[in-house]
Amino acid sequence: MKGQNAYQEELKKLEQTSREIDRQLEALRAIPRYFGDDASEQALEIMRENQRQSLSVAESEPYFGRLDFLEDGTEEAVPLYIGKVGLEERSSHRPLVIDWRAPVASLFYSFTGGEGPAAYESPEGRIEGLVYLKRNLVIRKRILQRVVDSYTRGGDNLAVTDEFLLYRLGENKDNRLRDIVSTIQAEQDAIIRSAKNTALVIQGVAGSGKTTVALHRMAFLLYRYREHIHAERMIIFAPNRMFLDYISGVLPELGVGSIRQTTFAQWALERLEHGVELQNTSGSADPWFAIGPERPKMDDRLPGRLKGSLAFRNYLDRCLEQFERTFLPETDFEPWEGARLPCRQIREWFYRDYRHYPLAARTERLASRLKRWIGMELGRFKGSHRHKELKKKSSARLRAYLKSWPDCTPLGLYRQVFDPAKPAAFAGEIPETQDFRIPAEIRISTFRGLKKKLVQPEDLAPLVHLRNRLHGIETGQWFDHTVIDEAQDFSPFQVALLKDHTREGSFTILGDLSQGIYEYRGISGWNEFLEIFGEGKASFHTLHRSYRSTMEIIRFANIVLERSGAGFPQAVPVFRSGQPVRLYSSERPDYEAAVLDVVRRTRSGSATVALVARTGEESARWHAILGEAGMDAELILPGQDRYKGGLSVAPVYLAKGLEFDAVILVDTDENHYGAHVSDAKLLYVGCTRALHELHLMYSGKASPLIRDINPEFTAPGPGMPRPTA
Repeated sequence: MKGQNAYQEELKKLEQTSREIDRQLEALRAIPRYFGDDASEQALEIMRENQRQSLSVAESEPYFGRLDFLEDGTEEAVPLYIGKVGLEERSSHRPLVIDWRAPVASLFYSFTGGEGPAAYESPEGRIEGLVYLKRNLVIRKRILQRVVDSYTRGGDNLAVTDEFLLYRLGENKDNRLRDIVSTIQAEQDAIIRSAKNTALVIQGVAGSGKTTVALHRMAFLLYRYREHIHAERMIIFAPNRMFLDYISGVLPELGVGSIRQTTFAQWALERLEHGVELQNTSGSADPWFAIGPERPKMDDRLPGRLKGSLAFRNYLDRCLEQFERTFLPETDFEPWEGARLPCRQIREWFYRDYRHYPLAARTERLASRLKRWIGMELGRFKGSHRHKELKKKSSARLRAYLKSWPDCTPLGLYRQVFDPAKPAAFAGEIPETQDFRIPAEIRISTFRGLKKKLVQPEDLAPLVHLRNRLHGIETGQWFDHTVIDEAQDFSPFQVALLKDHTREGSFTILGDLSQGIYEYRGISGWNEFLEIFGEGKASFHTLHRSYRSTMEIIRFANIVLERSGAGFPQAVPVFRSGQPVRLYSSERPDYEAAVLDVVRRTRSGSATVALVARTGEESARWHAILGEAGMDAELILPGQDRYKGGLSVAPVYLAKGLEFDAVILVDTDENHYGAHVSDAKLLYVGCTRALHELHLMYSGKASPLIRDINPEFTAPGPGMPRPTA
């Protein structure tokens, strides 16, 4: 009866709120849009358009939560409805819905029960009081679908705290990441509401909501610091374009637009004005993802580790300083016989008068000054028959003099750094230290590529750094806030470079060391980033709870990770039990038929299914097998722009960042996944893509990472004997 009364109460509230939204939208849409030049009218039109967009966001789902709060000093608890955008009644200006980012709304996320007082921080100071009711609501297209009271003062409040969360986690996935605004947990909310002038470094296990937390943090910063942070000056760096498409719906759902979303490579190539091209770097050709013997020993002599280090950045800076010191030729300039500009004067202009300008701007200003000096010298011959002759000669000699200056481009300077012949400008002047040395094979291979204007991903940060040093950073390239997703695959050089572009060090840096499958160019520990910002400028946070997968899947994935021996942090699952992890052993030639059978059965109950292979070549082969069997599947390839949902086939490294209702990992034998740490990371990534179902299939001998795993949360596939070692 109590539940029915609550439903009727909320149904009445929803009808009232919907009518008010309709009235306001109708009134705003009746006002003709203004396209004129009057500044005041333009400002009013911007305000009206913002209101239209906010009301459109709220139109189908006005709110998702209710909190009844009795503030100290008042007599009656006030019901506060929490939604994605704030709304107020037009006639009385009485709040109808509180924006989830407002200070008082933080109570909805931070209050986890108990009879004691609750508090939140407001601009006026700390506000205390008592919570009488916390209620979760599911509204879809104005239809009230669910009412869940997670707290009632004086009630028993048992077994309902996580009921709404589990309900939302149990929903099937489509082809887009969704916002979590209705289910933000207390530890996530604390990160989201952190102050802006701090670099947040977040280590979060697979499925802990790192990406969505970062996106919600951007929305919060825009709300909280609207006078200082603007959407068009925020940027998100994601691992690939397909992942960008996958997360593209979250910010619009939160009423936020105009935030740039890109990859580091795309941004860097634009900064370099596409003066270089990336060499073929598809994962299929990458030996670190291929099948074979144990990987090379991880050390700082690998190109990615060396070029991504801060030591290399410092080395480049020393090279640039030496380049500047020896930039001008040690000769006077003589535009014609009898006219001479001493080298001493030229150097004074360059090194004293223009010392505050970047090098490229300095050269332009010096060239202009030389032209003005020639013009003044020619003035003495104005009207003379020699004027034309001297003007022509001086122009030719000036061109020759300017041509004698070194190549002042990022590519030209970078090429000199790797020139095996060691140009005179650097020889003996920029010694490699005991702690930093460029191996000959890296020097030669890099130089060969640079001569063709071809670079590797690890060359992009150094080139953009040199470009910034040579030309400076333009106004439009400064960011108010920067988000780096999958940051464990970034290098310290990349983060230091982006710090140069970000005002007040405002960052959200998130990742998981357990999923660092590009560790040969990424980091081995978060201190490598924290040290970049300095003491008091960065804070470290951990997210241990995994909300994505069932308890059985997380426990299984944890064992895979534990067997790597690397000591990575393990995920703590929410108590959402599901099907056991299924293990299938089938010998060829029956293996392919067994895989097809599992795919067919899994598709029938899941909206999104992924068949995950080790490499790109193997993914293409499995995609062809599915096609021959009449199953329409999408093959996920490097450089792909969109993830379409449904049935997909992907190499494990491209599945990272995505999630599916069900995952079928094929070829999980000892040849494909050995006991190496890199193999464990890849298999862990594959396992943790699954929300509800996980199937592992192999022929021959099982991977040592999955042999003899506790039968408590695993089971053989239907009709299959339990796999053995």
